[in-house]
Amino acid sequence: MMGFFSWAALALAALPALMVLRNLGLYRGPASVDPAARVSVLIPARDEAAGIAAAIDGALAAGQGLAALEVVVLDDGSTDGTADIVRKIAADDLRVRLEVAPVLPAGWNGKQHACKVLAERAAPGHDVLVFVDADVRLRLGALAGLAGFLRGQKVDLASGVPRQVTGTWLEVLIVPQIVLVLLGYLPMGRMRVDGRPSLGAGCGQLFVADRAAYAAAGGHGAIRASMHDGVDLPRAFRSAGLKTDLADVTGLATCRMYDNAADTWRGFSKNAGAGMGSPWAIGPWTVLLLGGHVLPWALLAGGVWCGPVYAAAGLSLLTSVRLAVRFQQGAGSVLTRPLGVAALVLLQWVALAGRLTGRRPTWRGRSYPDA
Repeated sequence: MMGFFSWAALALAALPALMVLRNLGLYRGPASVDPAARVSVLIPARDEAAGIAAAIDGALAAGQGLAALEVVVLDDGSTDGTADIVRKIAADDLRVRLEVAPVLPAGWNGKQHACKVLAERAAPGHDVLVFVDADVRLRLGALAGLAGFLRGQKVDLASGVPRQVTGTWLEVLIVPQIVLVLLGYLPMGRMRVDGRPSLGAGCGQLFVADRAAYAAAGGHGAIRASMHDGVDLPRAFRSAGLKTDLADVTGLATCRMYDNAADTWRGFSKNAGAGMGSPWAIGPWTVLLLGGHVLPWALLAGGVWCGPVYAAAGLSLLTSVRLAVRFQQGAGSVLTRPLGVAALVLLQWVALAGRLTGRRPTWRGRSYPDA
């Protein structure tokens, strides 16, 4: 039996190791800029007073060199003074505009509705829409690069994972697994030549879209009930016959998703019903993740010392080091990778159990019937 588990661990560790090796060569940042682009940066904000000024400042700096830029913030029922902060900034800079969200219609996720409203209210003639979460900080000149990637790759929607900033222990455990799941299990080469929706992927923290294509795909209205726009928006574009891609934006943006352990757990839990946390996918994902990143180390700890286990542990470690170096994750992400993967899998199971027993996901004071 130990022989079976040893060889299984090797096979399951080899898969993401080879995929990461291949994908790191394909996952590239913008190769050119598009200074002629007219860009609308669209920021949905609900109770973001602590960071909305920094988000706006970053977006304004990111627009350096563009033909036209506007930063539109949609206040979505904030109770903490978010709107007042944006209003004050807008009074001093005409490129900034505050909009107020209408009442959330039944059947809509709050973020998807906010993004749909923002797209509708973007200035006429702005042909590039950049959706960023309020916790994303764009870097100087980033927007010309994002627009250049969209045009240069001849795609309709692009996304990427900003460099993730972590602080608390649960952030350090779970957040680095975002790029592991994305680059360890998505065949990017195939994604670029195969238009099937199932190969669509992205990061909900940052999307750049051609405005006409966005309208043709139905925009966020096509995924109105989704809790996971990172997966569902690219799939909606692909379902409409449009092209999507991934760009390395590590040097163009940063993001601190959550600032404490409780919010980290709740934040990841609310998205766990889509993708790997759905009832049909959670079993295979559990085998892939635990088998490739936890099992090799568990076998070594249990005294199973043989060639396949050594090779599996080596591949698992090599994968972690590659990701940590490329995405500036730090040594902690390497040392805690097995625990982090185990925590991510546990979170998916706990969230699924909650949904099966009727517990609704909640976020920022709103609850949703499904994820």
